[in-house]
Formats: sequence, structure tokens, C-alpha cells
Amino acid sequence: MNELPPRESMEFDVVIVGAGPAGLSAAIRLKQINPDLSVVIVEKGVEVGAHILSGAVVDPIGIDTLLPDWRNEQNHPFTTEVKEDHIFMLDETRAKQISNRIMPKILSNHGKYIVSLGNVCRWLATKAEALGVEIYPGFAATEVLYNKDGAVTGIATGDMGIEKDGSHGPNYMRGMELLGKYVLIGEGARGSLAKTLINKFELDKGRSPQKYGIGIKELWEIDPSKHHAGLVQHTLGWPLDDATGGGSFLYHMENNQIAVGFVIHLNYKNPFLSPFEEFQRFKTHPAIRPIFEGGKRIAYGARSLTEGGWQSVPKLTFPGGALIGCSAGFMNVPRIKGSHNAVLSGVYAANAVADAIKSGRSHDEIAEIENGWRDSAIGKDLYPVRNVKPLLSKYGTKKGVQLGGFDMWCQALFHFSIFGTMSHGMPDYLYLEPAEKHKPIDYPKPDGIVSFDRLSSVFLSNTNHEENEPCHLKVTSLDVQEKSELTVYAGPSTRYCPAGVYEWIEKDGRETYVINAQNCIHCKTCDIKDPNQNITWTCPQGGEGPVYPNM
Repeated sequence: MNELPPRESMEFDVVIVGAGPAGLSAAIRLKQINPDLSVVIVEKGVEVGAHILSGAVVDPIGIDTLLPDWRNEQNHPFTTEVKEDHIFMLDETRAKQISNRIMPKILSNHGKYIVSLGNVCRWLATKAEALGVEIYPGFAATEVLYNKDGAVTGIATGDMGIEKDGSHGPNYMRGMELLGKYVLIGEGARGSLAKTLINKFELDKGRSPQKYGIGIKELWEIDPSKHHAGLVQHTLGWPLDDATGGGSFLYHMENNQIAVGFVIHLNYKNPFLSPFEEFQRFKTHPAIRPIFEGGKRIAYGARSLTEGGWQSVPKLTFPGGALIGCSAGFMNVPRIKGSHNAVLSGVYAANAVADAIKSGRSHDEIAEIENGWRDSAIGKDLYPVRNVKPLLSKYGTKKGVQLGGFDMWCQALFHFSIFGTMSHGMPDYLYLEPAEKHKPIDYPKPDGIVSFDRLSSVFLSNTNHEENEPCHLKVTSLDVQEKSELTVYAGPSTRYCPAGVYEWIEKDGRETYVINAQNCIHCKTCDIKDPNQNITWTCPQGGEGPVYPNM
């Protein structure tokens, strides 16, 4: 085997992985504190924002902390303030509105903004670059680098131009080493480097398992007569049964656009359930379908969400760096918001890192980041809602919503919970049950008007991967996949993947597992939900995957 050429290396004060809200905010804050610090962000998307997908209704507390004067600017992306806020419980034919008066105040969207989070990140990137931050889009961080003492010293980007057989193609280019005094990991939910670091340093020891959801989203341009800029709608119930957690969002943005999406908690039990099909079915509800009739679907995507909250946040710090944003899991589930906490986590981490560097420190563990977050605005946001997700999981949607609401009211009024702090129990993949315990679900065929198939949807995500590169979706054992995933669970990967990546196809009289890696939109649901943890998502070449315009 030919020895690989050495990587070129570059040294910085701080290396940040991921140009999401957390990473960009950390970079901006570092340069605000000390303009002389050298800061670099490496981003696997072809451009900043290309891999960003969220609802999103944003609480401005994070941006207010980072950029207090943003409202005085001409071109900021927070242009649609929430004007109306409704939540409905659906059955198969009706939509019953839940009175806002009985909802805990923490769930109010008054004073929040409907945005494209991708465009927020693009805006933040201009701020960061104006301060001197170097941003390298199109480069995937694939490896953590350590010194002889085991402390993190940087990251390496992936090699480019590797052929499917592992050989070096004509455009082969060795990855680079980006070295720093500290490294901040802001990859988003279920990031591959964060997963490695959590395992290596046992950062999840003593925590509840992290919980996840899959969020599937479309962007539509609808009939102006049906559009109400600033309207926020959420639904619970149909098409999901009471034992399956999840719900929808409809956010009326500017320019007659509406963001519609569906979130399903990944601790569901039925292997025949398809989150994509549930989303398409949701849009056919009599109260929902008229909104989209006569409109045009213009974008599609999906992303996993961290839902564990307070109990599941791992230890944030390790020798040489820290986890920030959704790499740590700061999403507030009942509020369906996490970007404000991602921004705050970047700011808090940057404050501590800047102080450490000023003191002459490097490659050590900055305990201040871990010790401070639970008493910060992030902790104050997550602590009162800590039992909502466990209650939904334990009691189902209807009873869980009632108990969760009661618990939030008790904590708001009396600063007390009768439930204490509930555990999340098992990881999501352990909830999936054998196919023999369930009946297949007969999903309606797409009508091409409000409901669609996977492949036409993936087309709208602008996803691209080189066909002749090694598959970035690693199956540890095809034998396990056949004997368990197919035989016991009836092939759930063909359903939980929202991009049609996985197929079981009969070939030469035997079922063969086919992985259409070029379809992958990097949601990472397979890494989370495979019942045997037999699939590992890894980074493909930098610059590949979806290219979301304004999701």
C-alpha cells in the first residue's frame, strides 16, 4: 500500500467545526473580544447555509446577546415577526384549536421571528468575515487530531478525489490539518466528530441517553389570498397515533412563502412507519390541503434534531475543546426552538476560550464552559421543560401533553415539579419492535398536487455526491442487516430514510441491500434509528450533499 503524503497544516488560535449558528456566533464573539485572535471555521457544505435546515421561529435572545444593535441594520434576515400563534389537535377530519390561554407562557411566540435559518447563517458569516474570521466552506472535518497527552489539538479535513475502490483518482488531493489552541465542535445533531469525542472521553457518562427526532420540511409559494405573513400554526395528533410522538409546523414567511414541516420523535415502535409518508399524508388533511392547492413546492429537506434536553446534554468540555450548539443538544422540545441556545452556547464558549488564551493556556480542559451553562440563559430555558419529552414518551401524546403542560405551569407558578427530573430511559433505536408485532401501513399514493414521492423531493434538495467515491454510509455487517434489519424488522431503513437511500432488492434469488448514497441528504436518521446500530454515517467529500437555498 502506498504511503500517504503528509498533510499540509495551518495553525490558528481557535478552530471551529461547522458554520451553523453556534460556530459562527463563537467566531464572532472571539473576534469581538480580541480582534488579534486567529479563528477559522471549516464547513462541509458547499457554501455557508447549504446544509442548514430548521423551521424556524427564532427567539432573538441569542442574537440580542451577540449583536445588540442588529435591529438598526438595513439587511438583517429577521423581517417577519410573529403576529398570530395557533395550535391545533387533529383527528382524521377535524382540527380543534387549543386555546392559547391554557398554554404556559414559555410556549408563546410573541416577539419571535419567522426566518430561514440558512439565511441567518449567511448573514452571520458576513459578520464573521468582516471581523477577520477565515471560513472554509466545502471542506469536511473527518478526523480529530490529538497530542501525545491525548488532548485535542485540531482537525483534519477529508481527502478529495478517492475512487470507489480506495485508489487515488486523477483529482486526488490530501486533506489539511487545521491546528488550534482550542477546538469547538458545532456540527449540529449527531455530528460524526462529536460522536467520536463523546465516546472517547465518556462525555455522556451519568447522563440520560440523547433523544432525537427527524424533521422533514418543504418550502412552498402559495396563493397570496391564503398567505398571512407572521402566522404560526402547529398541530398534534393525526396522522400519527397516540403512541407516536410528533407534530407539524406551518410558518407564513415573506413573499407568499410558507415553511411546512413535520417532526417525528425517533423512539417510535412500529418498523412499518415512514416519517416521509406521514408528512405527505398530513398535507392531505381537510384543514391543511386547501392551503397548498394552487401553490408550488420549491424546496425540500430533512434533518435530525436533538430532543433530550437538560438530562441528555453531555459534558461539554474535553482536553483541548468543547461541544457547542446541537452537537451538545440544546433544543427546547415544546418550544420547537434551539437556534437561540446554539447562539448563546457559542457566545459562552467563546468568552471562556478567549479568557483561557489570554491567560496563556492551550489544549487543556476549559471547565468553566461545562460548569456555567446550567445557570445560564440556556439552563433557564431547558430546565422548566425537562419533563415534557419523557412524559410524552411514557404516556402518549394526549395525556403527555396534558401532564407536560401541568408540569410547566407548576414550575412557572411554584418553581416545583411533582415529577422531579425524569429519565429518558433507552436510546431511540431500542424502541423499535419486531415486525411481527405490527401491521404494515397502507400509505396513499402521492397525488402530485400536495403530496409527492421521495425521488422528486430529493431532486428539490439539490443533493449531489460523486458516484465513484467510497460510500460514506458504512454498514458494519451485511449479514446482520439481512438476518435482523430485514428478517426481524422488515427493512425499516427503506422507510425511515427520507431520501430513498436504502433498498432491499431481489438479486439472483436473494435479497440484496442497496445503498443509494448519492441520494443522502445528511439527516443522519440511519445512524440513530438502525435497530442494531449497524449503520454509521460518515462525512463524504466536502462540498457534497444538499444545497438548500433558504431553508
